[in-house]
Amino acid sequence: MKKGFAGGVAAVIVVELLLVAGSAFAHHSPVMFDRTKRVTLTGTVKEFSWTNPHASIQLTVTNAKGGMETWGVEMNSPNNLVKQGWKSNTVKFGDKVSVVVNPLRAGEHGGLFVSIKLADGRVLGDKWTEDIESKGVVGK
Repeated sequence: MKKGFAGGVAAVIVVELLLVAGSAFAHHSPVMFDRTKRVTLTGTVKEFSWTNPHASIQLTVTNAKGGMETWGVEMNSPNNLVKQGWKSNTVKFGDKVSVVVNPLRAGEHGGLFVSIKLADGRVLGDKWTEDIESKGVVGK
């Protein structure tokens, strides 16, 4: 009985490690975003998450039919955003903003952050995304 239990626990641990490794690889893969397209989303900030490994914005947008959609926008890490002038309170719940994203290839309501026009008119971008798009590399 004990031998079977230990083997079962070991199998569960191996499966969990494989799932974590697989999701980490997929999470950091840029292929999920269509970098040949840009979509401008104008709407209201539903949530701004200032957490590692990536900050994110949930944005409520009115679609072409007049209905409401929630879009998820993946951003760079807070550490990198701070270097580009961001603060944890740069974006707040209820702010009216326009966000430019590289949309998800699968067509879901989400994308990779390119830039934002804040309610006060300031425009902030993401140097990492700009480097990738303009030069094909980061940090040059």
